[in-house]
Amino acid sequence: MIALLTGPGGDAQGWGDMNVTESIREAAEAKGYPTRIAYVAGDGEFFEFLERRDFDIVWSALYHVTPEEKYIGRNTAGTWVADELDARNIPYVGSDSRSMRNMIDKYRTHEILAAAGLPVPGHHLARAGDDLTPIAYPAFVKPVGESRSVGISDESVVHTEEELRRRVAYIEREFGQQALVEEFLPGAEYTVLVLGNGKTRECLPGLVSCASGHYGKYQILRSDLRGVGLTRISLAGERSEEAKELARQAAEAMNCRDHVRIDMRVDKDGRLRIIEVNGIPGLKPHKSWAPQIYTLYHASPLGEMEDYRLLIRTIIESACRRAGL
Repeated sequence: MIALLTGPGGDAQGWGDMNVTESIREAAEAKGYPTRIAYVAGDGEFFEFLERRDFDIVWSALYHVTPEEKYIGRNTAGTWVADELDARNIPYVGSDSRSMRNMIDKYRTHEILAAAGLPVPGHHLARAGDDLTPIAYPAFVKPVGESRSVGISDESVVHTEEELRRRVAYIEREFGQQALVEEFLPGAEYTVLVLGNGKTRECLPGLVSCASGHYGKYQILRSDLRGVGLTRISLAGERSEEAKELARQAAEAMNCRDHVRIDMRVDKDGRLRIIEVNGIPGLKPHKSWAPQIYTLYHASPLGEMEDYRLLIRTIIESACRRAGL
């Protein structure tokens, strides 16, 4: 039995809302995996779920348990799902808790990847009142601990210290976290779906584009463009092998397991830089990037929903093999 764990934060943190969770359940059931949904609104319900243990493996949409619906946050004092699963030797889909924390904290992600010799944007952490003189412009400003382009708009691209300070203050006020200030990367965006582990790992690259007329001043993916069918993934063309190899190395450096997505952009000199490693990628049928990419490479004659079911099966099989189930 697979338990799909979700809660109020399932959309902000993980694969999507309850409709998406139900789609995953249906896909898993269609491929022969008995599956149920466990919705936990807080720590009490989460620990009751763990005590019942009426399942074989957990697949969680949550990094941590929280009543917060809009944002991920860092929840440093809260209950992290993988910590509790590890403490009880409960198998689960996805990376371990340390890796999940590193993926949520984009500054830490950059530091780990840079230490492994992988290309990332120049980056700084900033709070209101910090010395910002080392920052080069244009710069790109976003929350350090969010995903799905949350907190990103045309105002995220700044050209002066005054604009930068205004954006850092906004992020602190709105999200209660530090700002990550990156070198602005003006080129195309790529994403790589990474499935499996070890020798069976598969890296599937794609080029991200947006429906005509929806970009603003800059070709950046604002939060309102994500998960609504406006972004499309196509084959990565001449960048395919480079993106695959960067993703493979990044997945190793971050100790990723089973299913992640790694995003990249092209810098002003035409080089790919890794901008994010997403530990719980979106899984909305047809619209999320992971299902789109899977269809590009593994299209079934039965259509996209069969591709989706096969993607879900692939993720489950990877985790079950790793756990010896």
